[in-house]
Amino acid sequence: MFPERFSNLPAYAFPRLRALLDVHEPGGVVRHMSIGEPKHAFPQWITDTLVQHAHEFGQYPVNEGNPELRGAIRDWLYRRYGVQVDPDTQVMALSGSREGLYNAGMALIPEVKNGARPVVLMPNPFYPVYMISSISVGAEPRFVPATSETGHLPDFASVGAEVLNRTAAVYICSPANPQGAMADTAYWRELIALAEQYDFQILADECYAEIYRDTPPVGVLEVARDMGADPERVVAFHSLSKRSNLPGLRSGFVAGGPETIARIKQLRSYAGAPLPMPIQRVSAKLWAEETHVTANRALYVEKYELADRLLGHIDGYLSPQAGMFLWLPVEDGEAATLKLWTQTGVRALPGAYLSKDTPQGNPGHGYVRVAMVADYEETKAGLTLIRDSLYAQQ
Repeated sequence: MFPERFSNLPAYAFPRLRALLDVHEPGGVVRHMSIGEPKHAFPQWITDTLVQHAHEFGQYPVNEGNPELRGAIRDWLYRRYGVQVDPDTQVMALSGSREGLYNAGMALIPEVKNGARPVVLMPNPFYPVYMISSISVGAEPRFVPATSETGHLPDFASVGAEVLNRTAAVYICSPANPQGAMADTAYWRELIALAEQYDFQILADECYAEIYRDTPPVGVLEVARDMGADPERVVAFHSLSKRSNLPGLRSGFVAGGPETIARIKQLRSYAGAPLPMPIQRVSAKLWAEETHVTANRALYVEKYELADRLLGHIDGYLSPQAGMFLWLPVEDGEAATLKLWTQTGVRALPGAYLSKDTPQGNPGHGYVRVAMVADYEETKAGLTLIRDSLYAQQ
């Protein structure tokens, strides 16, 4: 009675983690470093704005985001990337970037590409929503390794012409979750050229774009503009969850060509969940304000430097350039995660839970992902325990 395409899905990462760890007692004070849930404080004026507009919970929200919010998004895109967009036709507010990343598949992926079942390419490791969106529309998800050999970004051209001719869309995350690798201008140019050659869309998950060490990550929209690419070729997704430490606000946006946004808006009008109006009011102010973002970024930079001091001696250590995670090399990620839990109480995530098994193996098997979302002292305590438990011999 249920669709067969969902019958063989692996369990989601965090139920798997609970099944692995929760049958064992923690070996110390529990320290949550498994999930990317920002813990830095957000500004008080957010609460004040919500209270000021609380009466607007009594009305249906504007589907695509009210003019104030879309204008703030337009202005932010210009300040951040130098890109000019029409707020009426090229942006739409989202209930978090996850909603948009999933619904992009529903709205944009065709039933057939060049007479065959469409393919959707994505990195491996990957955010599971990419896979589920593809499966939901009957497309074939293809997992392209994002390993140290490829600079922790996928080489989509490596899949070959036969697959590329069937490719309808590519999901790509930059800065990458979990590795923190950033696509530079050359990478984006090559991918956009490939998309132009084989006629597919790039769905760029840029939700970590405001957390970086020194150099801001290049955005897909600015490179596409400089190349003179078809404006429908690239679609960018952003979120306030990481940028502004508000994962519970569930607020983000999508930007792309007018036809793309029109299709996503149409789906939203039937099946989506528009942002409540008080949330839209807060979101507009957040996109217009940079002081809290700069302060937030500085806190992450301190923790990047801390991680380098504590763990930089480890063979294969990847010094984070962006994002909020460490991608730490181990012999077996699941065994290392269990050891951490039972010896120290630190709760990390096996890399294999973010990756797909392939004939060549699981590219996350030899890693654990560690979220550096707590304050400095809590992060220091957790990283010290990780060092002493997993890397005492290095």
